[in-house]
Amino acid sequence: MLTASLILPLGVLLTGPAPAAAAPTHEPAPGGERWQTQEPLAEAGTLDPRQRELAAQAFPGAGAPAPAGEFTLTAGSDLSGRIADLTASLPRQGVQNLLAQANRDLGGGGECADPFGGGDATSPSDPTPKPPLEPDTVRCFDEDDSLGQEWIPQGLTGVSDAQQDEAWGTATGTLLTGWYDNYNPGRDAAGNCSASTSGLCFEKGVRVTFADPAAGTYRHVLLVWPYYNSGGNITYEPIHSSGGQTGIHAGGIVWYGNYLYVADTYNGIRVFDMRYVFDLNPDQDAATDDPTPDGLSSDVGDGRRVGRQNNVWYGHGYRYVMPQVATWRYTATQYNDGSACYDVGAPKASYLSLDRSGVDHLVVGEYCSTTSAQPSTGRVGAWPIAELERRSGTVPATAGSTWFLPVHQAQGVARYEGRYYVNQSHRYSNGSLWRATVTSGRLGLAGGEIRTAVGPEDLYLEHGATTGNPPRLWSVSEHRADIDDPSCRNSTPCGRVLYAHRLDAVGAQP
Repeated sequence: MLTASLILPLGVLLTGPAPAAAAPTHEPAPGGERWQTQEPLAEAGTLDPRQRELAAQAFPGAGAPAPAGEFTLTAGSDLSGRIADLTASLPRQGVQNLLAQANRDLGGGGECADPFGGGDATSPSDPTPKPPLEPDTVRCFDEDDSLGQEWIPQGLTGVSDAQQDEAWGTATGTLLTGWYDNYNPGRDAAGNCSASTSGLCFEKGVRVTFADPAAGTYRHVLLVWPYYNSGGNITYEPIHSSGGQTGIHAGGIVWYGNYLYVADTYNGIRVFDMRYVFDLNPDQDAATDDPTPDGLSSDVGDGRRVGRQNNVWYGHGYRYVMPQVATWRYTATQYNDGSACYDVGAPKASYLSLDRSGVDHLVVGEYCSTTSAQPSTGRVGAWPIAELERRSGTVPATAGSTWFLPVHQAQGVARYEGRYYVNQSHRYSNGSLWRATVTSGRLGLAGGEIRTAVGPEDLYLEHGATTGNPPRLWSVSEHRADIDDPSCRNSTPCGRVLYAHRLDAVGAQP
């Protein structure tokens, strides 16, 4: 096995912002700042051709143990002063009030698109469709979000992660979905931004949706990075990638207590705090600017602007913004820079989940396509989440928790009572849900393939231990129903929905 320590001397350290030639799409209005360098900044390196060859030859195979040391995290800078200054500047809002004032409708049942269909063939040699497992529950966003091209849903968590008793005050069953901004429809052929105030052509980074299935409503919150501008004033900007690496997809999120953990693909984990959700429109009248505690005002009508600009606070048109409060980054060098993976150096943080079936652990894993040069199926590991709450020092992965996955193209992994559940995607065909356990020193498949929705993403386990509800495995499908691909118009339609399978139904499959 080729280890990261053998190739560190050849790594290329990237610690600064992207070169000026690679201008960001974020274009603040006059008085704004360019994007700041954000944490985490993982050490990035490259492998020469011979090292790449040796790494491919050293891959121990699907299901083998993975080196635990490459999962070690280190804490980032102290952001408490920035958060205190934002708290003095802007009004805050609690999660219960945010949900009570949700402004979008969450559909269900026949209102939703069907990303399951009749099933696709399992292989070119066997044209017989394999029917997918019927979901226990399906919920869907409104038309703007279900069919929109700008935002793509990825991560998923909920109040069962947040609290053992599965309640946040009076709110029960709450679901959170992470989205990344992937589309700029407001630009003309020359790449210029239109004069519209909608903000469609501005890269807004990452948002999180708070959904109340019982009430059938939801609300978006924009995640932001706090910093001091050139005038020394506290402000914020959208969450974006760091160190010259490609963007953060928020492919995994976990709500635990007051904190929201968000996967940053090539770097590690960003941390947000539910106690610091700032409200830019507390009077709920978007047509009128609201006064802020610092003597300025806030505007939710102009989607082009974000942060403090010319003594006005903006949030790209969003009422709520939530700033990053902490960072955990990988200490090992990151050699990955695409969908295929190396089995050396830091893993990608493609998705997250929470295991509450013992000592609470934050589970992380990587999405990996496979090639002959990069055959890794991807790694999975876990940290005691209590160690991450102390916000200092380093946190190694728990011994015996790091494995190479038994299948590639994993979009989400959940672990519960010693069993792993793996969501595997197949582009615009039905995804696969796999079960795996550790047997004889390897993480191996336990049971056959279970077909599920087209475009399955992150996994969230609603354990139901205190509600009387059956345990359910939740996910979100990412592809909009009207996507222009023949596969989405044949036997297996696409659709962007939240869905859950009962865990006992999953376990009963052959």
